[in-house]
Amino acid sequence: MDEQTKRLLRRYAARYEKADFLEGDPSRFMHLVTGAANQEATAFVASCLSFGARSQFLPRIQWLLDCARGDMDRWIRTGKFERDMKHGDSRSFYRFFTYSDMHRFFARYREIMEQHGSLGGFVRGSANGDATAAVEAICRRFNEGEPCGVVPKDPHSACKRVCMFLRWMVRTDSPVDLGLWAGFIDRRTLVIPLDTHVVQEARRLGLLASACTSMSVARRLTTQLAEAFPDDPVKGDFALFGYGVDESSAAKKGASE
Repeated sequence: MDEQTKRLLRRYAARYEKADFLEGDPSRFMHLVTGAANQEATAFVASCLSFGARSQFLPRIQWLLDCARGDMDRWIRTGKFERDMKHGDSRSFYRFFTYSDMHRFFARYREIMEQHGSLGGFVRGSANGDATAAVEAICRRFNEGEPCGVVPKDPHSACKRVCMFLRWMVRTDSPVDLGLWAGFIDRRTLVIPLDTHVVQEARRLGLLASACTSMSVARRLTTQLAEAFPDDPVKGDFALFGYGVDESSAAKKGASE
């Protein structure tokens, strides 16, 4: 990566990693609740549903938080989710997830809480400080037995939502990310949450040649971003977001002239 690109990425990251980023972003939900355990549970649930159109998934996350009366951790831990998520209910909850799928997801989450105290407790004992190992452990645990479908089954896929959740949990000194797991996961091992939009912006900057989304591509891009942010490579997530916003604005302006 040349110095000009490094400077550009650092400039965009500084501009866009602000509290304003939370507006309209699923990370907002974990800032609406109090208590580390509740923030962790809210963040994980929000991340798992964060795909598709924001206008569709944000209301679904809010509905769950309303069901939980603002305490996602307690709602799951005590099994109260079963009042709202019925086993065998084949109605669609969101996209291809049924209420029954969500019941299996929450039931598995509750098992993890009972066995390890929290999802963080499970990851602490399973990942040995490494974020990639954490992705693999979370995917494996939530898909043991009958897969719930809500958490990716294949850790070789991009696992964008799990990587985003880990960014929220591990990075410190951020107005967006919480850093609750900073003590047992090294942020230098985080992998950028990769989707088609991130790939598009990375290709525009010459950071990627492939248009594929996979864990190997995500790790390759993260290695590139580490050249600009050696101690915090996924800070580049904000840079690519900001670059995309500005490119989009410039294109719209050009089209209107």
